[in-house]
Amino acid sequence: MTSLCFLWHMHQPFYKDLWTGQYKLPWTRFHALKDYAGMVRILGEFPQIHQTFNLVPSMVAQIEDYASGRASDAFFECAVTPAEELTGAQRTFVLRYFFQANEDHLIRRYPRYWDLFVHRHELPEHGTIRDLRDLQILSQLVWFDEDLLAKDQELQELIRKGHDFSLADQEMLEGKQKAALAGVLLVYREFAALGQIEISTTPFYHPILPLLCDSDIAAVAHPGVTLPPRFQYPDDAHEQLLRARSYMREKLGVAPVGLWPSEGSVSDEALALAANCGFTWAASDNGVLSRTLGRVAGIEETYRAYVWERDGRNVRLLFRDRYLSDLIGFEYSRMSAADAAGHFLHKIFENTGGHDVLVPVILDGENAWEWYEANGRPFLRELYRRISEDPGFEALTVSEALARYERHPLKSVAPGSWINANFDIWIGAEEDNRAWSLLLDARRAYDQHAAAAPEDGRLLAFEELLIAEGSDWCWWYGPEHGSDNRPDFDELYRDHLSNVYRALGLTPPAELARPILQDQLGEVRERPANALKVTLDGEVTTSFEWMGAGRYRPDARSGAMHGGGPAVREMFYGTDGSHLFVRLDGADGAAFGVEFEGGPVAAEVVRGRIVELQAPLAGQRFRVVIERDGLAAVRVPGEGWLELG
Repeated sequence: MTSLCFLWHMHQPFYKDLWTGQYKLPWTRFHALKDYAGMVRILGEFPQIHQTFNLVPSMVAQIEDYASGRASDAFFECAVTPAEELTGAQRTFVLRYFFQANEDHLIRRYPRYWDLFVHRHELPEHGTIRDLRDLQILSQLVWFDEDLLAKDQELQELIRKGHDFSLADQEMLEGKQKAALAGVLLVYREFAALGQIEISTTPFYHPILPLLCDSDIAAVAHPGVTLPPRFQYPDDAHEQLLRARSYMREKLGVAPVGLWPSEGSVSDEALALAANCGFTWAASDNGVLSRTLGRVAGIEETYRAYVWERDGRNVRLLFRDRYLSDLIGFEYSRMSAADAAGHFLHKIFENTGGHDVLVPVILDGENAWEWYEANGRPFLRELYRRISEDPGFEALTVSEALARYERHPLKSVAPGSWINANFDIWIGAEEDNRAWSLLLDARRAYDQHAAAAPEDGRLLAFEELLIAEGSDWCWWYGPEHGSDNRPDFDELYRDHLSNVYRALGLTPPAELARPILQDQLGEVRERPANALKVTLDGEVTTSFEWMGAGRYRPDARSGAMHGGGPAVREMFYGTDGSHLFVRLDGADGAAFGVEFEGGPVAAEVVRGRIVELQAPLAGQRFRVVIERDGLAAVRVPGEGWLELG
């Protein structure tokens, strides 16, 4: 029997400013409403499906804050304030931030929300109280759990109403939010007590443990990488691990034995600390396994259990199948639930032949679902139903699976993370290195001045340091990831460091008042400047062939989830008056096509060092369609059309 081992990682950055007590961003609240409880409750329909949920303690602390009524954020305050009473600043805030949701699956789902979105640029000047209240309510309603929306009669009535909401509607929705948030952690307690889920955890504030132990280890994973001054505080890493286990025991009634190290980041020193703190298993990525073994970790190597043994300590290990995990995270949202579930299980059977092996599937448990129909619930139900009904499959928690399978010894593990088996996302780029330098300065200030500070100030300063050690800040520094909230993350990181100095009675350095972020290039769209004369041969025939062509370059940065990168690196396009010509650089696909607003047209395709397409000109707006590996077609650009005129 093939054992499927799902681990869903639930994580949000620590958005609270301890100095002011304010939450700067709403994403923990939103995902607590939409994802955290629902992902577990659905298992009640499938008692044979056992899974592992990895909960980050700093996220749990925020959920508890919201559940108790101690937490609030500007987004929530603006959502529940009567529209008539919003200040000018609050109105501006609402109109700027209350459209931060997936356009296709969240905003477009509600016609009134979509109408407000389409006319959003007119609202600052012409928006009415009616517009504001509808926006306040719909921007919160879209984040409610799918099953709760289907079952709660009052929420159903609100959906049917659709627009022209009242103050009573606004008050009712506020109450529903508070009630839903209060129930999140209870669901985890309940299902853990039943034995259907295992709760694992991550170091408290989600730091990259190997880098806390010694930031210079990044050069082992990536020789020659540019590094900041050395940060070497293994005691901080130990503290983050100890706190995680004790806090989870206190809040959820279980001291986790399993560890998903932040971003799957491991090293020998980090695993030794984990073993000392009572963790008996950990997980990473099969890219790290490849580097550990010194060869590509294929199916045979990945679908087995390991045990790391060193200096009398041991930690059981498994390494996720990145391809299967990424299919759920980035691909299946474009497919029907039945097709996606069928494709997933077919791939597993292709890999295993139905043999008795362990298949680790580990991924983000929250950020992918807003790209799916109905928040991914149809897909999950279809997948769980098929697994439950197929005698060749079983779904186990990590501890259940590790107890079943022989463990293969590892004397050492290569340092690295789940992203490219190195630490480049968090260190090495100019912005990242500046962030590490500022953290080191604050840590040294603490070492120098903590003893003279009052106890409450010393404790607060150390807490702010632990928060600043989290991985989330450097996730948004450097060239890899983009978000409208990047400036907010930058400001919050610098606030945490500034609070270290304030808590010690010191003046924060002036450098912390200046942004770390530099300008980053995003998507590029340039229209054609002249007609083209193209030889369709899959080569750049002359340097003049594509001169004056339109150019499209997708934003190569990921968002909150890393991966699912662009299907092409760059695209050039133009016409000769009767044909469309397209050049694709860095394209990955099995089949290529063209569609205009009026529909698809036949295209001639030639592959060489580049991919060139020729199609009859059937309009002034088009996009390219790319198919690969039996998955849903990818459209480039992903949103909107490319303009020829």
